[in-house]
Amino acid sequence: MTDHHHTIQAGERTIAVRKDLRVPMRDGVTLAADTYARVDDDTPRPALVALSPYGKELQALALTTPPQRRPSPMWDGCVEAGDIARVVQEGYVHVIGDLRGSGASEGAHIGNYNAGGVPLGRDAYDVIEWVAAQPWCDGNVGMIGISYFGSMQVLAAAERPPSLKAIFVSGGHYDFYETTYHGGIMWLMPRAAREGRGGDSGWAFTDGVKSRMLETYTPEEIRNRVADRLRDPDVAAWPNLVHVLNYPKNHEAWFDIVMNEVDGDWYEERNPITLAPNIDIPVWLQIDQGRGWTMDGTIDLYKALNGPKKLSIGPYPPMQSRPFIEEHDKMFRWYEYWLKGIDNGVMDEPAVTVHVEGSRETVTGTQWPPKNVEHRPLYLRPRRQLSYEPEPMGAKHAAPDGFYQAPLTVTDKVEILSWSTAPFTEPTEMIGQGAAHLFVEIDQPDTNFILRMWDEAPTGKRQLITTAYLKASHRELDTHHTTEGDPHHPHTRAVPVEPGRIAEYILRIYPFAATFLPGHRLVAELSNNEPLADEHNALLPPDAFHLPVGRPVTHKVYRDAAHPSRLVLPFTTVAARYKAE
Repeated sequence: MTDHHHTIQAGERTIAVRKDLRVPMRDGVTLAADTYARVDDDTPRPALVALSPYGKELQALALTTPPQRRPSPMWDGCVEAGDIARVVQEGYVHVIGDLRGSGASEGAHIGNYNAGGVPLGRDAYDVIEWVAAQPWCDGNVGMIGISYFGSMQVLAAAERPPSLKAIFVSGGHYDFYETTYHGGIMWLMPRAAREGRGGDSGWAFTDGVKSRMLETYTPEEIRNRVADRLRDPDVAAWPNLVHVLNYPKNHEAWFDIVMNEVDGDWYEERNPITLAPNIDIPVWLQIDQGRGWTMDGTIDLYKALNGPKKLSIGPYPPMQSRPFIEEHDKMFRWYEYWLKGIDNGVMDEPAVTVHVEGSRETVTGTQWPPKNVEHRPLYLRPRRQLSYEPEPMGAKHAAPDGFYQAPLTVTDKVEILSWSTAPFTEPTEMIGQGAAHLFVEIDQPDTNFILRMWDEAPTGKRQLITTAYLKASHRELDTHHTTEGDPHHPHTRAVPVEPGRIAEYILRIYPFAATFLPGHRLVAELSNNEPLADEHNALLPPDAFHLPVGRPVTHKVYRDAAHPSRLVLPFTTVAARYKAE
């Protein structure tokens, strides 16, 4: 395929487009890329590289489609390479490439994020160095794009290509296990991102996508592993998973994820957080509130980086526009400094910037959390109350709360227990991560715990503040890393629950930053499935929910003197009760 040049009109600017450039990889495979640049001169310019398997033609919609916000039905989660016209206007060449096994590129894509195949970071290295050597590039390369494109930036930087001078990552995913299993509970949105369902076009697959599992194990081993996976009632009740396990060649990358339901080497070898100590170039990480697991991963990555770094946490809602246009002002200041050598003062500004929900204030600091935090408990109490005071009575008198959840195959109703504080009398700020200690008895070997924290205004209007997830069989703690208010679970094995026994489950409450204003309440909701439509989920793609529990479960939540069920939360402003002490 030969490349061809033409121009397009974007507003008042004419953009020069080079289509289907062939970029050679070190193993002889060639990848396809398009470039967008100014037509008014031949000056070599810095380049911003965007790489994904979503297809470069899809990314060109940024030139013709106004940015869409959820719940627009025209929002497509895979249009993520950035605002092409603005990139060109700011004096960069925008390079958008198809990863191997996708779009117009050659080669085979093996497994999730190519785990087990050619490392994607290695291909990114070759693309970056090829771009830097072109006559239209001045040798300085950065990267652009959110989500999958953001993860690619980190994988590229870990390979240390000499011409990659800095990266700016918005809305990336990092820990690949946490991308699909939140607290051990399967999240179905990665299926949509790969298959193209429910608001996502999915991967631009070619014939070369292969399952790493099918390549690694014999047919008999695969049969045995599939049969074992189908013994999980949650999996067996979900038609899409029954289908993918029986017909793996339909969706081989998703098959691999479904087959690997616990964490371990399969995920860790390509985990960007594991690779982060190799990165010494400047990195700016940005994430918006309302996406708990990606905020958690963003903060973990930030802590692991060694070079110059910044962290910005933006306001709710969770999903950025598609085509992606947000955060470009920050990005261009960053690249002006690191790619163009203009001292614009960006490195004199605080490293960490956090938007606090509720107060709408900006808090800055040198690390996360940017303020001193004291973890304090809010106890679950009878009559659905949350209180600073623990319950003095035993279970005989402070009888447990409970709910029975039938499988969603036979009901549309998701049962939800909630507990609420009294209205706050003064602004109460929390910044950080937390823990939910729940003493629960169930009558089955497993269930899900899905906890969601809301800020409820006096008018009844609610906004999601943060979430916590834990599959009951994944309750084991990583005692080496767990501290008060900051629990970690290894997720390396599932241990069935003994039905009828009260156990303590400690859920990780994902990082957040919020001030509860006077008159507002903190409401905590617990369920084992989540409602498919509510104030928050309406802002997410249609498939952004978790695998429902496939068996009927009765839950008894104990919150008495012997079973102090509680939320342990990161207070920066100490509640009035404590001020009086």
